[in-house]
Amino acid sequence: MLLPLPLDGAYDYLVPDDTNVKPGDFVTVPLGPRLLTGVVWGEGSADVDEGRLKPIAEILPARPMPSDLRQLVDWVASYTLSPPGSVLRMAMRVPDALLPARPVTGWRITEAGQLTLEKAEGLTGARRRVLEILVDGAAYPAAELARLGACGTGVVKGLAEKGMIGSVEIPARLPPPIPDWRVQGPILSPNQETAAEALVDKVRQGGFGVTLLDGVTGSGKTEVYFAAIAAALEQGRQVLVLLPEIALSGQWLQRFSRRFGVGPVEWHSDLSHTERRAAWRAVAEGQAQVVVGARSALFLPFPDLGLIVVDEEHDQSFKQEEGVIYHARDMAVVRASLLKRPIVLVSATPSLETLQNVEQGRYECLHLPARHGEAQLPTIRLVDMRREKPERQKFISPPLVAALTETLAAGEQAMLFLNRRGYAPLTLCRTCGHRMQCPNCTAWLVEHRFLGTLQCHHCGHAERIPKACPSCEDEGSFAACGPGVERLAEEVALRFPEARVAVMASDTMIGPRAIGELVRGVEDHAIDLLIGTQVMAKGHHFPMLTLVGVVDADLGLAGGDLRAAERTYQLLHQVAGRAGREERPGIVLLQTFMPEHPVMQALVQGGRDRFLAAEAEGRQHHGMPPFGRLAAIIISGPDDDSADFTARAFARSSPQMPGIDVLGPAPAPLAILRGRHRRRFLVKAKKTINLQAVLRDWLKRVKTPNSVRVQVDIDPYSFL
Repeated sequence: MLLPLPLDGAYDYLVPDDTNVKPGDFVTVPLGPRLLTGVVWGEGSADVDEGRLKPIAEILPARPMPSDLRQLVDWVASYTLSPPGSVLRMAMRVPDALLPARPVTGWRITEAGQLTLEKAEGLTGARRRVLEILVDGAAYPAAELARLGACGTGVVKGLAEKGMIGSVEIPARLPPPIPDWRVQGPILSPNQETAAEALVDKVRQGGFGVTLLDGVTGSGKTEVYFAAIAAALEQGRQVLVLLPEIALSGQWLQRFSRRFGVGPVEWHSDLSHTERRAAWRAVAEGQAQVVVGARSALFLPFPDLGLIVVDEEHDQSFKQEEGVIYHARDMAVVRASLLKRPIVLVSATPSLETLQNVEQGRYECLHLPARHGEAQLPTIRLVDMRREKPERQKFISPPLVAALTETLAAGEQAMLFLNRRGYAPLTLCRTCGHRMQCPNCTAWLVEHRFLGTLQCHHCGHAERIPKACPSCEDEGSFAACGPGVERLAEEVALRFPEARVAVMASDTMIGPRAIGELVRGVEDHAIDLLIGTQVMAKGHHFPMLTLVGVVDADLGLAGGDLRAAERTYQLLHQVAGRAGREERPGIVLLQTFMPEHPVMQALVQGGRDRFLAAEAEGRQHHGMPPFGRLAAIIISGPDDDSADFTARAFARSSPQMPGIDVLGPAPAPLAILRGRHRRRFLVKAKKTINLQAVLRDWLKRVKTPNSVRVQVDIDPYSFL
C-alpha cells in the first residue's frame, strides 16, 4: 500500500476475507490514529507476521489508478531521489474526487407553472424569465437558474412556494462537452500540411516516438498539432496538452474552440476546488477527451491517453523547483514511453537537450521554416546603449522613442518588454545608503508603487513602504534604483500621454480570466502600448502589433548560469516573434550594452543554428549538459551552524571516484531563503555514470539532524 506521504516506500496491510482488491485500487487504511487514503501498489511482503498487520478499512468507489501512472510515480521517485509517496501525492491532489459526487437539488417546471406561463398573467418579469428557461423540461440548481434569469434566488424560492416549479435530484456535474474532430480546420500551407500528415500518421500507427515540431514564430505550429489531436480523437483516445504558463492559455483556448467546436478541460492552479474535483473525475472516467494544463496535469489518471503535446518545450516553467523537483517535459516523454504512445515537443527555440536528442536520432524533427501566409519575420536591430544614452532617470533610448512615436502615429501597436516586475528592483536611502532587504531572504525588496508595498519575489514577504529610513530615520530619503515595468509605464505615460497603455505582469494579472481580458483588449485595439514581463513573451498573436522594444536585453546574461546565453536567446527570440505576425512588417529594437555578445549577434543575423552549435560545442568541451550530468544538493537549516555542520559532514563522505567531481559546499547565491540558511553542492558526472546510485549511497552515509533539510535536484535549471 503506497500512501501520499514522504515515506520511504509502501506499507503492508491485511486484505479482509470478504474483500477483493487489485493494484491501483484506492483504499482507506489506518496509520496510527488516522485513516488515510492510499493506493494498492502490489503484493505484500511474505515475511511480515500476519498478526501484526492492520486490515484495509474501505475500497473507494473510484476507478483504479492506471498502471502507466503507477509506473510513472515509481520512475519519477527513482530518478529524482524522492520518496514514492511524495510523488503519489501529486497524482492525488483532489482526495474527495475519489468519492462519488452527491446529487444536488434541481428545479423543473410543473404543470401549474406551464399553465401560468401560457396565460402570462400575474407574473413578474423575473419569474417569467425563470419559467421560460425551464419550459423545455430541463432542470437547474437554484443558483444557476438565478444566474440565467438575471435575478436573485428568492425568485426561485417564490416560484417553488407557488408550486410552479418542483424539486428533482440532478447529477452534481455534467460530463464535459466532446470536441468534434470532424470540424474542418483552416487551410494549411504546404509545409504545415506535410508536418500535419506526418504527425497524424504517427498517431494512427501508435507506438512510442518523440517528434520535435520546430517552427519559427508565427509559422502555425498549433494548427499542425491540432491535426494530430483530431487523429487521436478520431480513435476515441484522450489527449494531454502541456503549456508552461496559464498566461498562454487564453488565445490557445479560443483557437481550440474554433477548431473543435468546444473548449477542452482545463487543469491549472487558478481553478476552484470544485472545478479541480470535476476535472480530475472527468479525466479518470475517460469523459475528458482533451486536457490542457500546467505541468501537474502530467499526473492526472488518464485511462486511455493517446497523445501528449508539450508546447513551448524549452520553457523553464516546466521545471518544478519545490517539493519533488522534476522537469515536466522530460517526465512527459517518460509517460509516453510507458504508454507506448507518441509525444510531440513544440518550440520555435528548442532546448539544447532536445536538439541533441534529434541529432543523435532519438527524436524525429519536423521543420516549419517560414511564417504562415504573407507574414514575414521581423527585422531585429540593436541599440548600443553606450552611445544611444537615454535622458537622466529615463530608460527608453532615443531610437526606441522615435520608433514608438512613429508606430503610434501610424495607428499601430507596440510592446515594451522588461523582464522585471514592480517599479524598481532596489530601494535605498539617499542619506545613509541603507538598502531595503527581505527579513527572510538574502534578496532586496522590490518596490511595487501601484500597490504601495515592498515585496520579496522569493518568499512573498510584503510590507508598506516606510515614510522614514529604518536605519537613519531620515524621512523622504528613499530612492528607486533601476527600472521595473511599473516605472517604465510611468515614463511612457509622460512621453505619450494620449496612448492607451496596459501593464502585463504576473503580479498585476491574476489568473487566466484577467489575462484573457487584457489580451482581448490588445486584439480589439483598445490598447496602443503593452508593457510587460515574460508572461507576454510567447504564444500571443496580435495582428496590429508591429514594434517590439526590449528595454534591457542583457538582463538574463549575468549570474554564471550555464544556460544563461541559451535562455536569453530563447526569451528574446520569442519576444521578437510577437511583432509583424500578419501583413504589416515588424521591427524589434534590442537595447543592449553588449551588442557584440554572441546572443545579440545571433538574434540580428538570424543565426539560431550557428549560435546553438557554438553553445553546444562549449558545453561539450566542459562536460556540461546535455553532454554530461549535473545534480545539486541543497542543505538548509534554521541557522548558519546547523547548515554548516551538516554540509561539512556531507563533504567528508563525498564520493571519490573517476568521472565524478563534487564542487562545494558553498553558500547558495540565495544564502537565506524563507528564513533558512542554505549551502550547496554541485555534482558533475560523466554521462556513463549512474548518478542516482552514487547520490543515493552518499545520502545514506550521512545522518541529518531533524532541523536540517536536504534537497536533491537532478538536472538543475536554477542555481540560486
